[in-house]
Amino acid sequence: MDELIDIIVEKTGMTRGTAEKAISIVVTLLANEGPKESKELIDKLPGAEHMVKEHGEAGGSGVLGGLGGLMGGGMGAMAAFNQMTAAGLDMGQIQTVVKEFVAFSRKYAGDELVDQIVQKFPGLSQFV
Repeated sequence: MDELIDIIVEKTGMTRGTAEKAISIVVTLLANEGPKESKELIDKLPGAEHMVKEHGEAGGSGVLGGLGGLMGGGMGAMAAFNQMTAAGLDMGQIQTVVKEFVAFSRKYAGDELVDQIVQKFPGLSQFV
């Protein structure tokens, strides 16, 4: 995930630590809340599995449930926004993180798999 962290740092100006935290929220969300195809995606992204293990599994509550709301619409959008902004991100940076994560995923996992996952998170399409 170092390659993706570097891209996000370059495009947003955020610190490496903040970029890693933002990416870990997205990766762990997919691991815990994503469609079945998410496992295959995580397996194909360099360092993603390690990131999930390092940052733990939240069982779909709290931050991750909130981010799921952000990506798919629903009551958790404000909680996710608050968590991401508490980590130092503004809305433009959140959008950049998601957009770059999707582009990175396409590079390593291919368009077909990523498109299947994006379709399962209707709100995600606005970022890609």
